[in-house]
Amino acid sequence: MLRRLYNPEIFQGNLKKKNYFEGWYFKQVTQDRSYTFSFIPGVSLVENEPHAFIQIMNGFTRSTDYIKYPLKEFTWDKRKLFLKVGSSTFTDSGITLDIENETIKLAGKIDFSNVIRYPKTILSPGIMGWYSFIPFMECNHGIVSVNHDLRGGISINGNKIDFTGGKGYIEKDWGVSFPEAWIWIQSNNFKEHDTSFSFSIAKIPWMGKFFIGFIAFLYLHGKFYMFSTYNKSVVSEIKHDREAVEITVRNRMNILNIKVIKNSFEELIAPVSGEMSRTIKESVDSEVHLKLIDKYNNLQYEGTGKNVGLEIIEKIFDYV
Repeated sequence: MLRRLYNPEIFQGNLKKKNYFEGWYFKQVTQDRSYTFSFIPGVSLVENEPHAFIQIMNGFTRSTDYIKYPLKEFTWDKRKLFLKVGSSTFTDSGITLDIENETIKLAGKIDFSNVIRYPKTILSPGIMGWYSFIPFMECNHGIVSVNHDLRGGISINGNKIDFTGGKGYIEKDWGVSFPEAWIWIQSNNFKEHDTSFSFSIAKIPWMGKFFIGFIAFLYLHGKFYMFSTYNKSVVSEIKHDREAVEITVRNRMNILNIKVIKNSFEELIAPVSGEMSRTIKESVDSEVHLKLIDKYNNLQYEGTGKNVGLEIIEKIFDYV
């Protein structure tokens, strides 16, 4: 139990669970930022059709694929991040892909290096902080790698794509269902090689009621700037229109201004009571502008992230 708690990247469940999902999000961007691919391996444990899956998001063709596998074709390591779904493997040091069905034939190998991990402490096992210790959360979130370098490539339906020199990112979710409403923003494709940013805010059910919680970080010059509900940070402003979303978050030391410019969106499958039955939309080619200011109003950083992962469930604006 403690091994899983302090290693959120490993498989948190077991195949006997009911109404349960777990999925890992591996995002890859080529060096020239022309291609963005996300591979999402996971399990959906429901009574009528329990299965493993690999979901593929192709940011170039703006298409997605969802490939099902029997549960017996899902295996994992209890001590580290190692998943095997069908003939494909997913680890924190690389992925090997071998996927084929009626519409897609994909194979390849991408190695990861210079992995920057989200920090852990005894009181904060991951991005959820002390919320990690609370049982029966509807959805749990973990960040495995905020940034890493890529080497290797894939072939998809005869088209070869080289990811060498590109950037990667890994996160995951597990539990019963995704929240009813949320915003999620992620990019690690900035001018500075190691800069990485993630923000999410959601309506979180709790004890028959709900609260609005958020988690965010900016990794810059070897330092994490953290803004989250559990460390008494606040979202002081959210504005939105058809083209953009603007968010301001504050903690005792810093203010972070976020402006994300929306671009194209593709459909993904998301969990409801463990069943992958909800359709949501995600962009992987939006753009985010960040401005970090300290409490004395000194500008600490200003930059633009490309190939942004973006999900906006509009109902969140009814609550924030």
